[in-house]
Parts: sequence; C-alpha cells; structure tokens
Amino acid sequence: MDEDLPDLVREFYRNNVSAVDLAARMPGHVDIPRLREGRVGGVFWSVYAGCPEHEGYDAGEEFLNGTWRVRDTLEQIDVAKALIRQYPHTFQPAFTSQDIRKAIGSGKIASVMGVEGAHQLGNSLSVLRQYYDLGVRYVTLAHMCHNVFADSCGFLEWLEPLHGGLSEFGYTLVSEMNRIGMLVDLSHTADTTAKQALKHTVAPVIWSHSSARAIWNVPRNVPDDVLELVGIGQNKTDGVVMVNFAPEFVAAEGNATLGGVADHIEHIAKIAGKMHVGLGSDFDGIGGVPRGLEDVSKYPQLFAELYKRGWSRQELAGLSGENLLRVMEGAENVAKQLQDDGVPPAWDIYDKRTDVGQRRIPGKGRWFAGDL
Repeated sequence: MDEDLPDLVREFYRNNVSAVDLAARMPGHVDIPRLREGRVGGVFWSVYAGCPEHEGYDAGEEFLNGTWRVRDTLEQIDVAKALIRQYPHTFQPAFTSQDIRKAIGSGKIASVMGVEGAHQLGNSLSVLRQYYDLGVRYVTLAHMCHNVFADSCGFLEWLEPLHGGLSEFGYTLVSEMNRIGMLVDLSHTADTTAKQALKHTVAPVIWSHSSARAIWNVPRNVPDDVLELVGIGQNKTDGVVMVNFAPEFVAAEGNATLGGVADHIEHIAKIAGKMHVGLGSDFDGIGGVPRGLEDVSKYPQLFAELYKRGWSRQELAGLSGENLLRVMEGAENVAKQLQDDGVPPAWDIYDKRTDVGQRRIPGKGRWFAGDL
C-alpha cells in the first residue's frame, strides 16, 4: 500500500509530529485503528514534495530553480521516521524484503519510504544515494511534471514531451538505482519513459500507484502495450503494478466503486499475470475515494470481492504483498551482484549546473572545489 500520510501531516499540522495522534481518528484515510481494521501488514510512506510549478514556483527551463524540493523531501523523511518511532508497537522500519517479512511476522506494520518524483533529487545522483542511506527504497522517475531525468505523463491530460522518454541522464539514473537497490517506480511516467526504462533496467520495477488504461482511459493509467512488457521471460521485465484508488483514475466522475477497482486489478492480471499486480491505493494522497473503499479499513471488502470472482487464497496473498516482495528481493539481488562485480558509483553531474567545476588545479587541468 502506498500512502501519503507524511504529506497530510505537512499540510494539516505544519510538520508538527507532536500534534498528530495516529491512535485517534485522523482527518484523512489513514490512522492506526483503521489500519488494524483493514489488516494492513505493510505500507510505503510516500515522502512526497510536489512539482515546483504546482507549488507556485518556476523551476526554469533547465530545472535549476527547484532544488529546494530536496529540503522539503528531507523534512518529509524526518516526519515519516518520527511517526514510525512514535508508535513502536504498531510500526517497524523496513529496509529490505526480509525486514518486511520479519515485521509482519511480529505483528507490526512494515514501514518503507518512497520518493514520489525524481524532481525531488535536485538533479543529483548523490542525493539519490543519500536518500537510500536514509531508508528510501523507491523513487518515481517523474511526477506530474517533467524533470532532468524523464518525461511525465501529466495528470488527466498529456504533457507535451520534453526528452522523448528518458534523457541521457535518466538512463544513468536508472542504472544507478539498479546498482544501489533502489526500486524504479514508473507511476506518473510517460509511456515512452516506461518502455525505455523497462528495456534498460536490469532489476525488477514497480508502479507504486497506477491503474489500467483499458478500463479507464487517462494518461496516469498503464496501457496494455506497456503491461505486455511486464512478466518473467524473454523480452519481459519482472514488475508489479500497484493499483491506484483515486476516483479520477478508476471511472467517470461519480462512478468509481470498489467493483471498479477490482476491474482494474483483474485487467492488469489478465494482461501481465496475477503475479504482477498489487495494491497502491494512494490513500491520504487522493481527494476522493471509490464507494466501498473509503479508507484503509475497507481492504477486506476488496479481497472478498476478488475471492467471489474466483481468485484463490494464494493469488490474493500475492496481491496483498507477496508479488511486491518478490520484486523487491529481485532488485536487492541485482544490486548485490552489481556491487560484487565492482560496478562503481555514477559520478555524472547534470551538465546545466554552473555551481560545480568552476575551478581547476593550476597546471593540472583537474577540477577542484574551493581554494588551495
């Protein structure tokens, strides 16, 4: 499950974690009583900072004016960690697939962080690595805006392409994510971005919160020609598409229901296979909800609906988390292999930056930072 509780705390509580009581009814879709009622075993805490232009700022044509989003991401990481620490009997930090299994086995809710847009990297691969060290385990290649790495699909209408998918720097980003074990998240990406990333990555991928375009035709949903590239075997990439509950991505206005969400799950399973679908929800990050899926307490009703449609207990276990854990473990194994093989970190610098590399050691032609 992907949820935006840290962003709700930012918007409603000005990041004051001491004012938040997750043991009581929260204003959004998520709190501890409802998580327990919904029998939730693990969540991705989305440490989200919106696109600069959506926050009233101009990042500039070369994206050099939005690096303060790194600050906001660090604040979101701080909020997520503080909330997890505040309720140690409920939440347990998780950094690996094994950590998640241990947390669930001990009755805790495994808590993993994800960065929902590569604009939050501040154009820097070094920031990517530092996020990983802080516990982040997925990065979405784009949100509702293009960035230096990748094209976004937009929201309900397509964005005019910028790079034609991944930029050259974006290919480097995907490779570096593979090397360190950061999951490549393809939600919000343009179809060209998704296809190029699927071809380039050597590790499994996720869509943290996306539905099926064949069921409801909006840019944010995944088309069949992309779903057909997901799988295990020749010319396919392992992955899991975690279905989004946002009503505008489920059905026409006023028509989003629990059954409609089940339709998206079944379509993705039909095209990519039941091993490649999961639950993303996006609770606390969506304004409305489908009828029957009003908050995190309603998950059992969704599973009951799919059981009635013929899903086996094993298939439902895959949907609830085993599919994601397989993908996560696969990314971990790829990272271990690349590091064991001695693949070095990528030190590429965004070529439009003017704040680095301005001086040289006299007579050496080598870059240095600062005065000798």
